[in-house]
Amino acid sequence: MVVTSSEFSAAELRAKFLRHVCQTSPAPLGIVVRSASGCEIVDHEGKKYLDLLSGMGVANVGHSHPQVVAAVERQLSRHLHVSVYGEMIQEAQVLLAEKLAALSPGDLSVVYFSNSGAEAIEGAMKTARKFTERPRFVAFQGSFHGDTFGALSLNGNPRYREAFEPLLPIVDFLPFGDVEAIGRIGHDVAAVFVEPIQSEGGVRIPPDDFLPALRHRCHEVGALLVSDEVLTGFGRTGKLFACNHWEVVPDLLVLAKALGGGLPLGAFIGPEEAMATLSHDPALAHVTTFGGHPLSCAAGLAALEVLQNEGLIERALELGEDWRRELAKELAPYAREVRGKGLLVGIEFASADFTRRFTARCLELGLIVNWTLHCDTVVRLAPPLCIRPAELELATQKMRLAAQAV
Repeated sequence: MVVTSSEFSAAELRAKFLRHVCQTSPAPLGIVVRSASGCEIVDHEGKKYLDLLSGMGVANVGHSHPQVVAAVERQLSRHLHVSVYGEMIQEAQVLLAEKLAALSPGDLSVVYFSNSGAEAIEGAMKTARKFTERPRFVAFQGSFHGDTFGALSLNGNPRYREAFEPLLPIVDFLPFGDVEAIGRIGHDVAAVFVEPIQSEGGVRIPPDDFLPALRHRCHEVGALLVSDEVLTGFGRTGKLFACNHWEVVPDLLVLAKALGGGLPLGAFIGPEEAMATLSHDPALAHVTTFGGHPLSCAAGLAALEVLQNEGLIERALELGEDWRRELAKELAPYAREVRGKGLLVGIEFASADFTRRFTARCLELGLIVNWTLHCDTVVRLAPPLCIRPAELELATQKMRLAAQAV
């Protein structure tokens, strides 16, 4: 007999979770989820939480958007997985690729779908190596690009690399935002991987001349510029892609999280010449079984349409500016700085201890927030782009109460 989760109490489910689901944190949020809709998550007892993380950057159009759910149901009635990636023509996959090619900057017109952001980073690394026939990579201090071995090799926090070393041996790390350091990128570099705004690094926004200078240097030495927009993409910063703020066109664009509208999906996009290297010498130079799953692609296409039709990208730019101003005013006695672009916001506190206690108190008050992985004094806020002004006002009031209680 199939037993549904509703037949278990919250305590029983929590015990099974702790016993059988691999734990990666000594203190998981531990919310027993009953439902999620819009900006709200409801637990097993009916308590409502305002999700200010969008499921870690996934739910840009909100949880369970009706248009996304309807698209998934339509695809579900047609077919699920039918063959390994790239062998059969699947409408949802083709249409999403066409849409992404039309929206991507420059001549980025060919899409390789994966299951996640880390997998997309791996594919971009292989593409850069094969296309340039060069060995070296460059990344930045404080960066986060995923947790598989190749992606981890690009992560700019030694604490998370050291336990798994040796990793890829020829990765150089430069200080993020330092224009003078860009000159150290040499002619043996296959690709430079950069987040236009470092999210896990503490919502760090580079000076305006940094990304254009990086673009120029990569062109100068023949290295590919890879823009990791896994979190900053799809309207999060008030532009479709964060690199658009600086009018920088990368050679490869890496996407995931919000790309799938709530289902697992990643991708990297490049020009035809570079992407063609994956089909020869050898053929099938990069393969995946489930990448570009039709359900995920149907959801992703619907989510893109929601972003555009509901004006969520432009809305994020306006709402974010107002919200940061209000947060800075209300948290002034406690926060060192409130920064960000669009609805990607970082609140920096004086100590890691204050930050941890602040986030715990927020959870008690029904707000889902957390500190960033590589900077434990910064709380990152990334709510669904459909969040209402009244919800932002409520969140601000509760965060003020949380700070006062620390």
